[in-house]
Amino acid sequence: MFHPELIERAARARHIGENQSHDPERNLAACPALVLNADYTPLSYYPLSLWPWQTAIKAVFLERVDIVASYDRQVHSPSLDMKIPSVIALRQYVRPSEFPAFTRFNLFLRDRFVCQYCGSPRHLTFDHVIPRRLGGRTTWENVATACAPCNLKKGGRTPKQAHMALQVDPIRPTNWQLQERGKAFPPNYLHDSWRDWLYWDIELEP
Repeated sequence: MFHPELIERAARARHIGENQSHDPERNLAACPALVLNADYTPLSYYPLSLWPWQTAIKAVFLERVDIVASYDRQVHSPSLDMKIPSVIALRQYVRPSEFPAFTRFNLFLRDRFVCQYCGSPRHLTFDHVIPRRLGGRTTWENVATACAPCNLKKGGRTPKQAHMALQVDPIRPTNWQLQERGKAFPPNYLHDSWRDWLYWDIELEP
């Protein structure tokens, strides 16, 4: 019987030796697995749904995922040599919730990481469109991404009072809408084995 714990222990010992050789190509931490839902779409685009190699291997042995693609790297135990999964798919479909959590990160993602008054991507914070002192609530529909200078300029006034127009009225987004937003922000690194499963808003190579 295969034991993921033994594999992980043996791989960790190899990992220590590899780090001592200072070879970045052999760094196990640089081998995460892209996680797909049972319909072979990513669980998340932004942030990209990635699992550490240890979690991916345990999920394989627990028969919770299928291996779609693998790295050339291997981990070893006394009874097994196994390539590290680079793409895995859940066997059971996970239905995403309809609406995302109301967090600062999700708010910035909804607003494409730019100030909704001037369009600046720098020094971002959030602004209550209807100020709290006038009864404005902290909700999706009343909070917009703003840069610090615009937030300071607007102060405790409404946009109309401050003569500052919003580029887009704030809404409560669905999870689907946020994932569509996320496609516009591909990560700096994409392993070749992931590309067939990701659809980014970038020009395809001829």
